[in-house]
Amino acid sequence: MRIIADLHVHSKYSRATSREMNIGGIVEWADKKGIGIIGSGDFQHPGYLGELKNRLEPAEEGLFRLRRGKRAARVMLSTEISNIFKQGGKTRKIHTLVFMPSLKSAEKFSKSLSLIGNTAYDGRPIFGFSASELVRRALDADAGSMIVPAHAWTPWFSVFGSKSGFDSLEECFGKEAKYIKAIETGLSSDPAANWRVSALDGITLISNSDAHSVRKIGREANVFDFKSAPDYYMIKKAIEKKDRARFLYTIEFFPEEGKYHYDGHRLCGVSMHPREALENNNKCPVCFRPLTLGVLHRVEELADRPWDFVPEGAIPQKHVVQLEEIIADAKGVGPSSKRVREEYEKILTKLGTEFEVLLDREEEALKGAIPDEKITEGIMRMRRGDVRVVPGYDGEFGKVAIFREHKGFVDRGKNLQMKMFEV
Repeated sequence: MRIIADLHVHSKYSRATSREMNIGGIVEWADKKGIGIIGSGDFQHPGYLGELKNRLEPAEEGLFRLRRGKRAARVMLSTEISNIFKQGGKTRKIHTLVFMPSLKSAEKFSKSLSLIGNTAYDGRPIFGFSASELVRRALDADAGSMIVPAHAWTPWFSVFGSKSGFDSLEECFGKEAKYIKAIETGLSSDPAANWRVSALDGITLISNSDAHSVRKIGREANVFDFKSAPDYYMIKKAIEKKDRARFLYTIEFFPEEGKYHYDGHRLCGVSMHPREALENNNKCPVCFRPLTLGVLHRVEELADRPWDFVPEGAIPQKHVVQLEEIIADAKGVGPSSKRVREEYEKILTKLGTEFEVLLDREEEALKGAIPDEKITEGIMRMRRGDVRVVPGYDGEFGKVAIFREHKGFVDRGKNLQMKMFEV
């Protein structure tokens, strides 16, 4: 049975997050999207932990379901912790995902953090201790916990980030690096970029939405196959062992759409391919301040392989565009418009979950259920990777278009990233 898992979301207790991101809303939209396992987000927050205790009941071992409801999606206890600390003569800012198999363990971990900082002021709290200490604290709370560096290439808050990160997992985590079995690639990166770094060959690459609103749930995810309903430990083992028989592929943003793909300076409206940035000594040509070096640039710094390299045992990837965005592009309106939301609900009523529409339904079935043929054409073009992009930079989301005409859009093409650094 196919299981789609989105293991990184945030609750309403995190800054800049929708009030709809309570555990009921999260599970409801997981069902709508076709997600079988959804991260709880923010379990260490005492207010949210109370909500999780009240509204969840045990399902398969280490997973939970909503009480008194027909929702199918299971919940895995997850949170994201921010560590800001000095190491190697630099200030480091690292975001890390922590997963727990029980509410008791989640509470123990939260209490250990509350002794040295405030777990209640935000869903993603900040602590001044090191990333390696975070690993020790998580494992002390539960030996079955899973620790995963979040959005590993983001410039400002990640293990490999250009502004405050490290050049290797070992440099960041020291002797605790042996417990890091996976990294989250982030919206501005995809597995193909990470395959260029041979040091990551033993690390599993996972992808999650990092959603701050219900409609963004599932914009990235992981696809598994199990003979029966999996539990927490089966998912953990499939990830940590990079089990190709169980972990089928990741669902990805087109990475150009991420906020930190290119180099740039948002205040000056400057966006640059890394090659241009190097020609400008990584300085903004308008104000001459340092550019924010994006994921593409940072990958190139650490890479020891060409863009077209695919390591043995690599878990495949599929790039998608969310259904509401395809509908909006086909109709020439914004994705949050009433027309788009009404059409979205009609399509799901006829064809099933969003992922069934995006990944599974045959073209003829789509045409038979969707009156607007342009929407079907958009879905088929997306599956072929036939899209156009404007890369994001310095905190500015990029753009992906199927039909729209806009200055700056270029055909992505199958080999765009592979040619990024060719002269």
